[in-house]
Amino acid sequence: MRERRSDQLKRPTTMIDFANATYAKLSPWANGDAASELSGILLKDEQIYLAFKGIRDSVTFTSKRLVALNVQGITGKKKDYTSLPYSKIQAFSVETAGTLDLDSELELWFSGLGRVKLEFARGVDIRSIGQLIGDHVL
Repeated sequence: MRERRSDQLKRPTTMIDFANATYAKLSPWANGDAASELSGILLKDEQIYLAFKGIRDSVTFTSKRLVALNVQGITGKKKDYTSLPYSKIQAFSVETAGTLDLDSELELWFSGLGRVKLEFARGVDIRSIGQLIGDHVL
């Protein structure tokens, strides 16, 4: 049965499947390693502020945007680079780790794109990430 257009518009969209296990627990990644991996897409004046990596995929916060790298296929030669500009962020939320839940989370709502949720491993300073986003959005 076909959905009505109004039902389709109400449903939130997620641009990238960050619920995928490879994104589930992002840990700090060396900025130099991220720069090497993203050298072909970074702008000349773009600086890397923070970088995080899952099993194969990564998320990098630069001076202009958030870059999500999704490594695909068995060999990992196929890669999807998704650029999420700070200027499109409408709202964001940070959730710190707790006593039993040791992971922290960042949720971003992008204009025209939908919600992106990132889960970080224990020990990641989620507040500094929130400050970084705030500096670029507010």
